[in-house]
Amino acid sequence: MKDGGPVPGEPGGVPLTRGSKDDANRNKACPGSLPRPPGDLDSCDEYPFNSTGEGAASEKGYSCRMINDDQNGKGGTNLNLFYQNHHVLKIDNPADPTEKGDPFYIQITGKYNAVSPRAWSPNADHTCGYPDLYISPPTPLKDLDLSAGNRRGLQIGLRDWSQAGYLEGGDLPGAGDFNPNGACAVTSAAMQSQYGVRPNDGQDDTGGIQNAIDHIKSTCSPTAGYHTLSQITLPAGTLNVTHQIYVDADYTVLRGEGSDPATGTRIVYTPDANTRYDKLTPDGSDWDEDAMTVDRGDGNADPAPGGWIWPGRGLFRVQAREHHPDYDNGWKAAPQNRKDIFEGTVNVHWKVGAKLKKSAKWGEGLAARTGDMEIALDDNTNSKIMANFKAGAYVNIRAANTMKFYQQMEAVPTEHPLQNLHMRQQIFKITAVNGKTITLDKPLEFDVPVNSTSDGSKPIPGLDKPFDSKASPIVDPVLGVGIENLYFTQDLPSEEPASASHNYGNMDPAGEMHGIVLKWAINGWIKGVRSYMTGSHAIVTEEAKNLSVINNYLEGAWNKGKGGNGYFRGSRVWDSVYAGNATRNLRHFTFQWSSSGNVAIGNDFDSDLNLHGGWERNNIFELNRVNTPYGHRPGSCYSNCGDEGGSPPDDSQWYPIWWAAGKKAVKWSGSSGYNNIFFNNIMKKQLDSSNNASITYYPDRTRMYSFGSTLIDGTLPTWKHLAGPAGAGPIANWSGYERDDFCTGDRGVWCEPLSGKSLFLNNVPSSWPDNSN
Repeated sequence: MKDGGPVPGEPGGVPLTRGSKDDANRNKACPGSLPRPPGDLDSCDEYPFNSTGEGAASEKGYSCRMINDDQNGKGGTNLNLFYQNHHVLKIDNPADPTEKGDPFYIQITGKYNAVSPRAWSPNADHTCGYPDLYISPPTPLKDLDLSAGNRRGLQIGLRDWSQAGYLEGGDLPGAGDFNPNGACAVTSAAMQSQYGVRPNDGQDDTGGIQNAIDHIKSTCSPTAGYHTLSQITLPAGTLNVTHQIYVDADYTVLRGEGSDPATGTRIVYTPDANTRYDKLTPDGSDWDEDAMTVDRGDGNADPAPGGWIWPGRGLFRVQAREHHPDYDNGWKAAPQNRKDIFEGTVNVHWKVGAKLKKSAKWGEGLAARTGDMEIALDDNTNSKIMANFKAGAYVNIRAANTMKFYQQMEAVPTEHPLQNLHMRQQIFKITAVNGKTITLDKPLEFDVPVNSTSDGSKPIPGLDKPFDSKASPIVDPVLGVGIENLYFTQDLPSEEPASASHNYGNMDPAGEMHGIVLKWAINGWIKGVRSYMTGSHAIVTEEAKNLSVINNYLEGAWNKGKGGNGYFRGSRVWDSVYAGNATRNLRHFTFQWSSSGNVAIGNDFDSDLNLHGGWERNNIFELNRVNTPYGHRPGSCYSNCGDEGGSPPDDSQWYPIWWAAGKKAVKWSGSSGYNNIFFNNIMKKQLDSSNNASITYYPDRTRMYSFGSTLIDGTLPTWKHLAGPAGAGPIANWSGYERDDFCTGDRGVWCEPLSGKSLFLNNVPSSWPDNSN
């Protein structure tokens, strides 16, 4: 029988037969050496049943799973009663122990999908492994002292991360930070009586929740601030949501009454027909944002693409809804399932961004260089655009890709198309505006050409004109929004969550909705949230700054495959803290697409710490527990498989660290950048088989590993692409090099022994194991 073939016992197919090799089947599928999950609640079960002639010992493939021990026993009792009541007999023939007994079939009457990988999915060597069940319960560091007084400052050759997180290192709001005005505090009782959000009534609560947010936005947000916050409390019990909710009322906390689904606020997201994607790729494997179009309404012949809502729809969207005035007619005429394409366009760079002027200080057609804090706008920038550049406002400096930049990333030559876009970006606060020159609050971390050819580069192949760099003001950021203490899940009635466990494919491409989306969001936080089986990413950012994502538990996603789904995803996020979180059964934890200045500390993951590409830099990973099982690999996939660039899965294994080499990641962006640091993490990897013990990965926890770096004159780090052994040149793919010693020779990882437990904090919990031995 081939892997993924017909399920034995399925009506109309090959029957099961009563067998006589019970012990042989059981010892093959569920040997005593097979790791069991912690505790005594679960036991090993297998299919085909050990009492059949088609069991594991038949060497035709089998499936096993650790299930509730009590249910396992009851299932065995019921099967034996079936044999007795229907006279399904076995043959005990000592002369021919392979002789089979009576045939029978299994009719599945519960939830079942023919492509469900857990229905019949023996792997190539016909062994059984569900390694997600062998990972110890998560133990993130939830008691980290993240206060400003416990943070370390600038360290020579590294970076100052002390201003990462909410309010540039400030404490999350306390009781004294809320508006005393009762109109700005919507209680759970008021949610029920005034907004019709009543738990457990089976009714759609979307409109009521959105109306409460809109009330706060119009009544309280205009005069609110970081110390006069509004609050909305969702009642305990099950609430039903059918389309995306915009959490765009500045200075507001949306909280539940607990994240335990049994006793707290449980949100069940069932996206309606106007929310589910109606355009998929031709093979049906992924959302096709390019095909999801609508007329712009501004006279432009090119339609507005679905990519304008990137990274995609979610349950909660922390983003402004307002559209640019030029799109007023387009928004009004758009059908309901296309209106959100225009929402948030008050911030898009092609409408509000200013071109840049060549700096008199630098040659090579540069507007600014790494380390500069001033940047001049083009002389022709009109007054309407200039009005959005104000001291205290935020601006995204967006550097155009150039062929020299692709060469720097070791991404060319390549068979993949190169793109005119802004891979290098960063949001800054404007401290001064002098004429048409703006001053930033911190130094630039990359060179900024005037356009894609001004640095002397040839045009990017296939593109007919230069692409301009931009200074793009964030006209309408969402400020000071927090989401706390609630549970959410996305409903998929046709499937079982077990089918998604270590299945890195897309099970419901039209339902690739995220949990929480933060876009053009600044000084926000997510704390004490629990997710279970989201449509895609549990939490995802896209142009966000100074976030604190703390003490959340994120488990499972229906889609973790082609196109890049099912992450805990930090994309274009800056100066943020991800601390004390736990994840299970997601594809990756990422910093990607120019993310910088972020801290991932004290988390517990069973997926990799993934530098996913796009010139992410200056991020730090420390005090994390990462245990990636054998099942965490690209090839563990059953439908709609592939990477973010759409390529099919390879035969690699995801180790606790993944680094984007230029030749690999150019399919979706480009290489990882410089000075991404790993220090004092406890990392393990289960290799080659789910029955093998895990190895310790990067075991020397006294050493700092700065990826993408080499030292100038032995003292200051600068960019270097990871390289193979001496003379081998840049690596084309991290796969195959995961266990190389990059500390020996100049291979793109700066390795430095350090004292102490943390580069970010002065003091860490005593529960964290000592790293000095």
